[in-house]
Amino acid sequence: MGQCYGKTNPTNENDGTTTIVATGNPNQTPLRPSTPRNGAVRVPSVKNTPARSSNPSPWPSPYPHGVSASPLPGGVSPSPARASTPRRFFRRPFPPPSPAKHIAASLAKRLGGAKPKEGPIPEHGGMEPEQQQQQSLDKSFGYSKNFGAKYELGKEVGRGHFGHTCSARVKKGEFKDQPVAVKIISKAKMTTAISIEDVRREVKILKALSGHKHLVKYYDACEDANNVYIVMELCEGGELLDKILARGGRYTEEDAKAIVVQILSVVSFCHLQGVVHRDLKPENFLFTSRDDDADMKLIDFGLSDFIRPDERLNDIVGSAYYVAPEVLHRSYSLEADIWSIGVISYILLCGSRPFWARTESGIFRAVLRSDPNFDDLPWPSVTPEAKDFVKRLLNKDYRKRMTAVQALTHPWLRDDSRPIPLDILVYKLVKAYLHATPFKRAALKALSKALPEDELVYLGAQFRLLEPNRDGSVTVDNFRMALARHATDAMREMRIPDILNTMESLAYRKMHFDEFCAAAISTYQLEALEGWDQIASTAFEHFEREGNRVISIEELARELNVGPSAYSFIKDWIRNSDGKLSLLGYTKFLHGVTLRSSNTRHH
Repeated sequence: MGQCYGKTNPTNENDGTTTIVATGNPNQTPLRPSTPRNGAVRVPSVKNTPARSSNPSPWPSPYPHGVSASPLPGGVSPSPARASTPRRFFRRPFPPPSPAKHIAASLAKRLGGAKPKEGPIPEHGGMEPEQQQQQSLDKSFGYSKNFGAKYELGKEVGRGHFGHTCSARVKKGEFKDQPVAVKIISKAKMTTAISIEDVRREVKILKALSGHKHLVKYYDACEDANNVYIVMELCEGGELLDKILARGGRYTEEDAKAIVVQILSVVSFCHLQGVVHRDLKPENFLFTSRDDDADMKLIDFGLSDFIRPDERLNDIVGSAYYVAPEVLHRSYSLEADIWSIGVISYILLCGSRPFWARTESGIFRAVLRSDPNFDDLPWPSVTPEAKDFVKRLLNKDYRKRMTAVQALTHPWLRDDSRPIPLDILVYKLVKAYLHATPFKRAALKALSKALPEDELVYLGAQFRLLEPNRDGSVTVDNFRMALARHATDAMREMRIPDILNTMESLAYRKMHFDEFCAAAISTYQLEALEGWDQIASTAFEHFEREGNRVISIEELARELNVGPSAYSFIKDWIRNSDGKLSLLGYTKFLHGVTLRSSNTRHH
């Protein structure tokens, strides 16, 4: 969980919202509210929480998975009271229900925060159900029991939601006399099975991830009857947030680049290993020393989780100012971390938050509804490349966001002397390409021929990491060896190498760079580019020139793996004149279609 933590804000027991105290001009976005230490509201995890009301939503969501399970009625579903009560009887309409209303209940579920029941003590020494549950919890972690013999505790250096952190000195062993940080988590506060599992998972992730210069080092885990002790590297340079505030709330572009590159580097490493952090914010990046050129370290894996390449998570965790829209919709993956990096980048460049409100509910509504402001000062003086960079991270459609590796090759950050890491997205896209129909592969090959130079920089770097054979081709063995060179225990834990089993068709043929470009591009990401219309038009001309066959509605439906119910939807994609795909049909075909989307459009 790292070194330092912010304090939770007092919660209104009636509505479950957490109030943020604003300072100064109400139109400005304060970086640090006056009451809490870090200005970030921790959103507790929600596991197995009932889905929201089934009222029809006037807000269509760009998230195709799990939208109906969103816990956010406020601003998304109308209030039942407003629908059933005539407005004329009231001076003002009822306010919409709070998007944060689920938080009090989920916090109690995760941390056991329910109030003790009042009433007489049960007779015959009986126990309340909550007491019985706590007695039945297994709080034995199997960690070393001799913490006191190995470490000498020093002063407290940070206090947070689930424990506090102290400096310490190693008494004996390989690291004798070395200063370390010790995260101390009280077992008395582990009142639910979820909270116990959170601690187990944090230690497991810290153990499994190793070898990156911007990742806090893990040394040891101990326990006794009262506490769990997680021993890590001591970072004495303070938080990134403190550095931002010390600079008056804003970095120069050059200094911001140096920070963002470090963040992207370590996050891309975590994502390749199958770990999503879920709580990226300036408070969770510490400097190793007070020197101006000190390295940053990513800390606090208390809310992190393992994730497979095609898996989606649904529990709501994170910090309100940095939480991604799809997290609030309870269907998300690695892209949620990229959104958080976008928020951090926005803060570094202009000194204010892109989404802000006085309450947690208001923050969530802003994240879902509002677009960041790129018009007010200092944005007019920020370079177009920097603005484009932030916009491509803060795209509300997670499918259109860059990955951490792609962000490192963006024109704003590009540095030919800096090595580019391997991107797990390439494996996912190549796998999908190999399983696509010949017609779909032909459409992607045409699209790859229209790619702008900026996109080819990323694809070229990824292809070189596969270490092509002498004839300039790659096979499944190249993909396997590239993955093995970057493997840690976390990657094996998530069975990420299993993705290679679905790429076995490459064992019997070769893939050259031209085809690799077709296989490793995302149509959604290209759509986010300003020049998308020109790219699609140029690609369509290639597609037409190659003499692609006349295609019937039935054939196209088979290509898309949809049934007769979609015929009425896709017939508009085919030109009546020659029975071939139109430009509209070509771009739609690149995305594919589902029965759900076709029925929605048709009706």
